[in-house]
Amino acid sequence: MKVIAFNGSPKKEGNTYQSIKLVADKLIENGIEVEIVHIGNKNIAGCTGCGACVNNKNEKCINDNDEVNECIQKVKDADGIIFGSPVYYAGVAGNMKCFLDRFFYVTSMNNMMLRHKVGAAIVTVRRTGGLTTYDELNHYINYSEMFIPGSNYWNILHGAAPGEIQQDPEGIQIANILGDNMAFLMKSLELNRANAPEMKTKTYTNFIR
Repeated sequence: MKVIAFNGSPKKEGNTYQSIKLVADKLIENGIEVEIVHIGNKNIAGCTGCGACVNNKNEKCINDNDEVNECIQKVKDADGIIFGSPVYYAGVAGNMKCFLDRFFYVTSMNNMMLRHKVGAAIVTVRRTGGLTTYDELNHYINYSEMFIPGSNYWNILHGAAPGEIQQDPEGIQIANILGDNMAFLMKSLELNRANAPEMKTKTYTNFIR
């Protein structure tokens, strides 16, 4: 089994990476392969709402000038995905937001590619805004019919300078439990794939006509 983790921080090995690594280490202990992909330092354009991915149905964003399409193909065979971000103005970091908008729109409009994979969000913050950022990440995961593992608190670790999350023992425990629960959920789902409910055609309702 395999998990792909996306590091949405501009810093390659800052607190967001280290938080993801805590989860990854637990997954590896449970026999699961983990690949961490650094997204936060990439020049990723935002979604323009052109609808090409809806019409083309080729599992691609029409903008092929950055890493988004490569990442879409990378997760096809993954059993789980982790999305990590630092907090910028009580929200997801800019490059990560651009990545998420396009990544999830393409995967959702192409036969719900992430459906019934396991998805987890993890956030690092200096002081506050962690919960709103965590909530924002989970909006994407929930919309895609992914399964979300829990921990014993929200997946938010505190630290300012790189490495300071290592002084947050509760945060470390949260990440460790998340890793164990994520592994358990993926393995449980694998045993019961044959009984998964059929995918339903999306119903759209517009409030202004």
